[in-house]
Amino acid sequence: MAVVLKTPDEAAKMRVAGRLAAEVLDYIAPHVRAGVTTGRLNDLSHAYIVQVQGATPAPLNYAPPGYKPFPKSICTSVNHQVCHGIPGDRVLKPGDIVNIDVTVIKDGFHGDSSRMFFVGEPSIQARRLVEVTYECMWAGIRQVRAGAQLGDLGSAIQAHAEQHGYSVVREFCGHGIGRRFHEDPQVLHYGKPGTGLRLEAGMTFTVEPMINAGKAAIRELADGWTIVTKDHSLSAQWEHTVLVTESGFEVLTTSAGAPPPPAAAAA
Repeated sequence: MAVVLKTPDEAAKMRVAGRLAAEVLDYIAPHVRAGVTTGRLNDLSHAYIVQVQGATPAPLNYAPPGYKPFPKSICTSVNHQVCHGIPGDRVLKPGDIVNIDVTVIKDGFHGDSSRMFFVGEPSIQARRLVEVTYECMWAGIRQVRAGAQLGDLGSAIQAHAEQHGYSVVREFCGHGIGRRFHEDPQVLHYGKPGTGLRLEAGMTFTVEPMINAGKAAIRELADGWTIVTKDHSLSAQWEHTVLVTESGFEVLTTSAGAPPPPAAAAA
């Protein structure tokens, strides 16, 4: 699969889809509290995407090769769950951290974003992991520009994570996105500067590092989707969809409630 460069019209449609994904996260934020099930968060998000936005939740029944269809409309990954957590009967408790991953389809284009949420007051360790992971994502995004290479992004993310004693999950990566949920290129969250695919204006892809408080090793649960840390350490993830421009980047998954870029990752 070749990398698809987006035309100005396609980029405009990606901008709409990205904003809608971010607005789902804005909408669900006040509902992320102790006593609520992850299934309830899914149901609320699904109704908002379909009934209010007139869009389609991309994860619902998504079935890449080797996987059974994903049964829900969003992913909810709690504490040591790394990614692809299936919403269900799990009740959120004070101190939990949870990643909510939203992908919507609007007018044939995908917008993909995820955020971390605190349930009540997190531990100091959990808060720091979430903050550093956010900084990692932005450290990568700030490397994006036409002429840069994918290794520049991965190196910046890896260096920031390891500087704080954390590890980068290797088995999952960012991805190209557009008319398809997952396109080329694969965007690794580790690597060496000056290596990998050279970026061109018009590329759209996600930057979504998964950072573990302990070791990088992971395992898959019996549901065939949920990924957890092998050592049961906490894991965090943030995700934006970005557009490569001649002079830098444009983050497509912004909204009124999206947190601002962190000062620690400033250029």
